[in-house]
Amino acid sequence: MPVTFRRANLPNGLQIVAETDPTAHTSSVGFFFRTGARDEAPKVMGVSHFLEHMMFKGTAKRTAEQVNNDFDAIGASHNAYTTSEMTAYFAHVLPEYSSAATEILADILRPALRVEDFEEERGVILEEIAMYEDQPFWVLYEHAMELLYGAHPLAHRVLGTKDTISTLERDAMATYFADRYSADNTIVAAAGKIDFDAFVGQIDALCGRWQSTKPERAFPTWNVTDRDDTIRLKNVTRHYLLMAAPAPDINHSDRYVAAMLAQVLGDSDGSRLYWSLVETGLAEDAGSQYDGRDGTGELHVTAVSDPKDAAEVEAICRREIANVVKDLSDDELLRARSKIATGVTLAGERPAGRMNRLGTILTYRGEYCPLEEELARIDCVTTADLVRYVNEWPIEPRLVVRLAPA
Repeated sequence: MPVTFRRANLPNGLQIVAETDPTAHTSSVGFFFRTGARDEAPKVMGVSHFLEHMMFKGTAKRTAEQVNNDFDAIGASHNAYTTSEMTAYFAHVLPEYSSAATEILADILRPALRVEDFEEERGVILEEIAMYEDQPFWVLYEHAMELLYGAHPLAHRVLGTKDTISTLERDAMATYFADRYSADNTIVAAAGKIDFDAFVGQIDALCGRWQSTKPERAFPTWNVTDRDDTIRLKNVTRHYLLMAAPAPDINHSDRYVAAMLAQVLGDSDGSRLYWSLVETGLAEDAGSQYDGRDGTGELHVTAVSDPKDAAEVEAICRREIANVVKDLSDDELLRARSKIATGVTLAGERPAGRMNRLGTILTYRGEYCPLEEELARIDCVTTADLVRYVNEWPIEPRLVVRLAPA
């Protein structure tokens, strides 16, 4: 039997979706919340990620140790992540443990938020921030997003800052949780060997009393201004470059064209930047990526090199950006298309990948898109589309940020 898409809504607004496959050997369940760093007030920046940690610190009926033991008892591969726009909690298990995994996930998503756990985890978050401050590219990326998005909430840091985490209060977290982790801001996604009707019944029993709050997301005007900046740090031996330009949002019809253009320009191998920078030895790493977001997006180019080669590397990046659609061959486009299609297909072969794709698509778009349809849209992109895209979405960098040795 083929994979079948199923969907149901609870009276409180919680959505339940699944791609069921009776031939699958595993099942996967995930809770997706349309909330992240961009939905936080500046004063509590980092609260979404902090909450992710707190979910595993215990509930009214489970301690943190019991949460870990119960996941381990069913052999679950479980985790969570927080981004600027979404937070997800999931588990991948054998089908006979799907119900148990669902119950644990639903329980931890109504955390105790004990003060002593809150204070203990505050130290963990501050250590995590300090750890990332030792990673030059992460420092560059956060600074670049702040400059690129300015007053727009997409400039917020997912981890927050030392100041916002140090001053965050437990009650402020509880208020944010009550508002954003509501039933009408939740999508429960499943994939694999799932009895969908029984799954809906269990979610109703576990989450049917969750409150609805009608949370909203702000979409302020994004005024892009040209920015050029250089950060200098001690104990850094390489030169890091990031260049960015506005791109379509994640729901725009040109999102596939943007992804294809980024692939042609800066895939890990076989791309324009690879042959001109990495293969020649001028840069140890160079690439391009399209990041579609809710309401906007950006396409960025990055490179890491020896400081003595920095000027030449940046000049070559600008040259490749300016000439990306010149002499663009069908073979070049075919390689990029095949690479993207392979990645999408591989992610969809396992229930865990299908569950994550399903939850992400429904959270961002609100509409289901079968894997086959997405592959067809990728296959329809032509060289003419890339030429048109460059005219409609100029990719000449509006932001250039460098990180160099002090």
